[in-house]
Amino acid sequence: MALLLPLINFAAEAGLDQKIDNFFRPVADFIGGVVFYSISIADKSVPIVLIVLIGGAIFFTLYFKFANFRLIPMAIRVVRGDYDAIDQHGTDPAAGDPTPGGDVFETIAVESAEGEVTHFQALTAALSATVGLGNIAGVAVAISIGGPGATFWMILAGFLGMASKFVECTLGVKYREVTEDGVVHGGPMYYLSNGLKEKGMAGLGKIMAVFFAIMCIGGSFGGGNMFQANQAAEQLSGKLGLTGGASGLIIGIVMALIVGVVIIGGIKRIGSVTEKVVPFMAVIYVGAALVILAMNVGHIPEAFGLIFEGAFAPDAALGGVIGVLIVGFQRAAFSNEAGVGSAAIAHSAVKTKYPASEGVVALLEPFIDTVVICTMTALVLVITNIDGGFIEYGEKGALGGIELTATAFNSVIPYFDWVLMIAAVLFAISTMLSWSYYGLQAWKYLFGKGKAADTAYKFIFLFFIVVGSSISLGAVIEFSDAMIFAMVFPNVIGLIILAPKVREELGKFNKAIKEGNSANIKAQ
Repeated sequence: MALLLPLINFAAEAGLDQKIDNFFRPVADFIGGVVFYSISIADKSVPIVLIVLIGGAIFFTLYFKFANFRLIPMAIRVVRGDYDAIDQHGTDPAAGDPTPGGDVFETIAVESAEGEVTHFQALTAALSATVGLGNIAGVAVAISIGGPGATFWMILAGFLGMASKFVECTLGVKYREVTEDGVVHGGPMYYLSNGLKEKGMAGLGKIMAVFFAIMCIGGSFGGGNMFQANQAAEQLSGKLGLTGGASGLIIGIVMALIVGVVIIGGIKRIGSVTEKVVPFMAVIYVGAALVILAMNVGHIPEAFGLIFEGAFAPDAALGGVIGVLIVGFQRAAFSNEAGVGSAAIAHSAVKTKYPASEGVVALLEPFIDTVVICTMTALVLVITNIDGGFIEYGEKGALGGIELTATAFNSVIPYFDWVLMIAAVLFAISTMLSWSYYGLQAWKYLFGKGKAADTAYKFIFLFFIVVGSSISLGAVIEFSDAMIFAMVFPNVIGLIILAPKVREELGKFNKAIKEGNSANIKAQ
């Protein structure tokens, strides 16, 4: 600690923040200009990446006959463990592995249960990367700019995103690779390279996989790490009244130690932590929102009226229907990461013989993240603003997103901003945990699966937590955000090409469930 303090002071005196910003600015502007290139629709600029995300989600919704709605009951049963016997052993173990590729999915230690984590652990590990500051702060910004109507389009985009998550996470399990010691490696890197190879497009698949991996590594260091650490340190410093460069350094070191202890154990330990932290955070946050809604039950009809009115007939100040739609869809897409491909990396590690079983579990992720948690935030903001008037719709006010949300909660539950501060820090740490795994898998895809590569990545990741907590980031965040959403283009293209494979896997899982149920009836 004593050795690092002079370095922080030197960095401040030397203007290191500005030098880093100047270094990344040209690159951030170039990548951001390509990734977030916009076209004009009804006089509104719509980013191409948003069109790809939503277009892909609509395609998958129609192609799989609204599986994002039909399969919700099945997803709940899988998470609950109703199909564990079928899922891990098949309907007839003597018949062999029902998934293509034979022993490629098998672990050495437990022949009948491929993978490293349970369905619930895989779900919470992926949720920990998406449920975060976007749910607390991002929604408030969307509501302040787009008005209450943005909520409607946010919910719709959440439902559509469920179809994308179903497809990418099914493919993540289908094309995963397992080492001799039972460690799973999966995600878009593998289904792009191996899946497209099956389609006779090996060269294209390899190029897209490498591009995805590079973008994923950059995103893990930036948006999945430094930004989270920076925001958490800012919240802690502000609420605790800490000042000076040393406060960020100390907070960064503490967070790095916490994250380091967890990520050393790999996806198994990450899953065991997130299965406890994510439900805890969600219950407290959603519970508080429900209390506020119950205490303002008389305003609920009016709030829904404002939401529907704003969604379809907003006044000119809010930018018209297209403008509100863009704000709502963008917030949902950027919150749940459906179509980005990142969650498929975590879901690939699940214990299952049937890839589609994890696909149906994954579709719950946008539902929980966007349809439930983001909507709860939006309803609290709209309802409390009816009397409070602290948000002027159509403009981004002086208050930041998290301050707006804190004001809304505090207006009903005094001092809840302290709970939000704790939630923001926990959200940030849990996001770092999952993104460390995403980046590590991409790193190993490029540099090999050896111990040296594993250790090198984890050391760099922990170092960037301290850096992110200690300096202002500026262009670094714009750069990393662009890298994360650059992942969309190869991922969605690959998903569309491989969609028939997902339909085959869903048919196999449905057949196994029917055969398993029939066997149980006969046995009784």
